[in-house]
Amino acid sequence: MLRHLGHCLAPARSLFWTLVAGVVLSGCTSAQHRRAADKEAYGIIRQAERRTLGHTNAFTIDTVYSARRPEDISPEELIDGRLQTNRRVLSIEAALSLAVTNSRDYQARKETLYQAALNLSDARYQYKPIFDAGGELTRDAAGNKSSSADGKFSISQLLLTGGRLSASLANGVLRYYTGDPRRSVFSTISVDLVQPILRGFGWNNPDIETLKQTERNVIYAVRNYSFYQNQFALQIVNDYIGLLAQKDTIRNRYTNFLGRVQASRRLEARAGYFEKLADVAQARQAELTAKNNYVNALANYRNSLDQFKIRLGLPLGEQIFLDDTALDDVEKRGLVPAPMNSDAAYRMAVQRQLPLLNAIDRFEDSKRKVRIGKDQLRTDLKVVTGASYDFNWNQPDDYTRLNADKIAWDAQLQLNLPLDRMRERNSYRRTLMAFETELRSLTFTLDTLKDSIERGLRTLEQRRQNYEIQTNALDVANRRVADAMANLQAGRAEVRNLVEAQDAQIGAQNAVTDALVQYQQSRLQLMLDIGALETESPKFWLKDHVAGFLPGARPATTHPVTAEGAVTPPEEFFKN
Repeated sequence: MLRHLGHCLAPARSLFWTLVAGVVLSGCTSAQHRRAADKEAYGIIRQAERRTLGHTNAFTIDTVYSARRPEDISPEELIDGRLQTNRRVLSIEAALSLAVTNSRDYQARKETLYQAALNLSDARYQYKPIFDAGGELTRDAAGNKSSSADGKFSISQLLLTGGRLSASLANGVLRYYTGDPRRSVFSTISVDLVQPILRGFGWNNPDIETLKQTERNVIYAVRNYSFYQNQFALQIVNDYIGLLAQKDTIRNRYTNFLGRVQASRRLEARAGYFEKLADVAQARQAELTAKNNYVNALANYRNSLDQFKIRLGLPLGEQIFLDDTALDDVEKRGLVPAPMNSDAAYRMAVQRQLPLLNAIDRFEDSKRKVRIGKDQLRTDLKVVTGASYDFNWNQPDDYTRLNADKIAWDAQLQLNLPLDRMRERNSYRRTLMAFETELRSLTFTLDTLKDSIERGLRTLEQRRQNYEIQTNALDVANRRVADAMANLQAGRAEVRNLVEAQDAQIGAQNAVTDALVQYQQSRLQLMLDIGALETESPKFWLKDHVAGFLPGARPATTHPVTAEGAVTPPEEFFKN
């Protein structure tokens, strides 16, 4: 009965094998594979962010070109894109948003994080059921008088105990093509398990350590990316405010140039009667110097603006105009203090600075490597078991029940005594040296961080004093110019006195702006170093980031600018 049924179903089975071949050859589309990779990688990143940072962020590596086919993007399109002539008025917030979207370096950092997630996907793949299916169809020159088909379906998986479990189903099909009753159809089911008992069991297994380290690497990548986001935002803000400071310098130099022109024209009108020709020439020389300084300042600003466009990822052909209110806000906010000492700042950094947390965890990783290397020196004892069951479709049988007599199985204990562990010994010694290297690296990182914090606090205080000094110097310079101008008109001073006063005035004007911007940059860098900078908060560059994190820290108040400050004698610093 079975023989006749098999013969009748031969065309159907041929169609079945044809369909199977079509599915195997076609598979999923490339777009489906891409979406599947994104789904898993983004899920890994979100899970790591929630575990590491306590929250998740919107994350994607897609760009404006991602939805297009690579072959549709031509070099000519990219070349012509550099010639765009759009006009933008950028606030500091808009510059930050634009940079996140277009910056090439920012995109590269996102892709680095995505790569870490893909690596974890690869590592986890071995610990999921891995399916494999295939077959072979052969026919000889005699056509269907002699043909066969063989297929195999298997599942394998690494276990968290360090073992490997596999199962397979093998099929041989001959009679469906020949009708020869001497040919047969058979199937074999087999199951195998290899499990280490001593060396390489559980978390001491090198394969499992690879999985764990890859998981740790995703955590490190999330921290690095989060720190880079703050670093990147700080850089954009510093660049933006620095450009506004350059604009302020340009305005000061232009005003100074106009003042020099006015003075030289007044002297030229009086030349030969009331003024010496040498004084006129000196005023004219000062005018030309001021004009030259203005032209140079304007050229430097335009060069800096182009570099800023590149950092934002904008074509150089675009015209951008910066909003001056950001610098006005900084001036109104004044010198936001950082009320902490170096020890308190250091303790805060140890708990919050993300690169330092990575360094600490890598030190812990090196300890695990030592433990695993030591385990590899032990006796290797494995349990190897297997079982198989054969079906023969030519023999009458009840296929709803397994015949225990037809099950073939075996169990072995494989013992490898630690008589020769030379390679393992050398590997273990390397892990000990690697541990010492990580120890030194961690202490160096801690010392470097402590130095950076102390240097940052000293620099912050230095620049606070610089700002106060330059503000006072500007007041003096303004009075000096007014006095020199009045005395020159009254014939009680020389042109040289006015020129020197104007030189001091323009220098003091620019120095005040520079000192304010440098203080701002130093303060924000210190906040980044100690892990307190929160770039996601509105106008983070004006915020006091210490209050709320440091125990006992009070909300920041603006330091008043004192008219005169006491100067500490050097011996106070040098005495023991």
